[in-house]
Amino acid sequence: MAQQVLFTRNIAAALDEIVAGCAHDRLFILTDDNTGRHCLPLLSESRVLASARRINILPDDTHKTLESLASVWQELSTRHATRHSLMINLGGGMVTDLGGFAASTFKRGIRYINIPTTLLGAVDAAVGGKTGINFNGLKNEIGVFAPAEAVLVSTAFFRTLSKEHLLSGFAEMLKHGLISRREIYERLFDTDLACPDSEAMLARLEESVAVKQHVVAEDPFEANIRKSLNLGHTVGHAFESLSLQRKRPVQHGYAVAWGLVCELLLSHRKLQFPLDTLRRFAEYVRSNYGVFAITCNDYEYLYERMTHDKKNNADTVNFTLLSDIGQVVIDQTATRDEIYIALDLYRDMFGL
Repeated sequence: MAQQVLFTRNIAAALDEIVAGCAHDRLFILTDDNTGRHCLPLLSESRVLASARRINILPDDTHKTLESLASVWQELSTRHATRHSLMINLGGGMVTDLGGFAASTFKRGIRYINIPTTLLGAVDAAVGGKTGINFNGLKNEIGVFAPAEAVLVSTAFFRTLSKEHLLSGFAEMLKHGLISRREIYERLFDTDLACPDSEAMLARLEESVAVKQHVVAEDPFEANIRKSLNLGHTVGHAFESLSLQRKRPVQHGYAVAWGLVCELLLSHRKLQFPLDTLRRFAEYVRSNYGVFAITCNDYEYLYERMTHDKKNNADTVNFTLLSDIGQVVIDQTATRDEIYIALDLYRDMFGL
């Protein structure tokens, strides 16, 4: 499961060097409409891309589907990809998740390289070896563990992002801060998202990715401590599903930020997570991410979505919780009533 993550300011040269070290017969590059238009030109100086066959898919998470996956397989097959071919995934988490899954299953697996073009992709989806697609209304329901040959990270792509997309990625950095050390967590509150290409931003990003790499190296298949990376995601994925059901989709990182508040509320009730730390975090989320509005009429739908979470065993809903910053407690279950109380407290805290 070893995976090279390279942070670079010269992305074209770095790509040429990595591809030169990966023997292959044919080279493919996967983009979506947005990354093909805004990000591919940043690789114009790459020598290897001159021979790459381009595959394009529709953007955003609503197209992270079996149909999109099949279209990538079809393109690989039509263009005579072999088991010795190499694919580059240029995009956000949707592209790297789907592209990684397509590569790792075509002809039982071809090698691939991820080039994340969003902060969310750089800090989360592109790193760690998880691939997949959404299915039956559930996030990442189908997929495999299959690490990329390399992940190339450049903040040059972040200039193309809106503040909303930067905040989405930053939510995963907040999660990494919560599960690591207090000094890493505290430094995040000083990050200026208005200057994403700054040295400080790059340093915070490297620090955050290192947290994930350490966890993944210790537990590559999510049997134990890797479950800590799911903090905020059990509730967050349920919020995301509800937003899709309402046909008003929210950014993944926004759903995670709101999910983190709910799961820290559970942590406070079950493990005495410090209330002052919780309140400060919730206020930061409210100020930067706003509020995801729910009523008690949404509880049953949200609970039902949580029961489908991949971390669950039998009929219980499994959570990763914290007793304090960096004090992770995995395999914590919560009853329906406890989850409903946490949702009540979330609404009270955000004035809903």
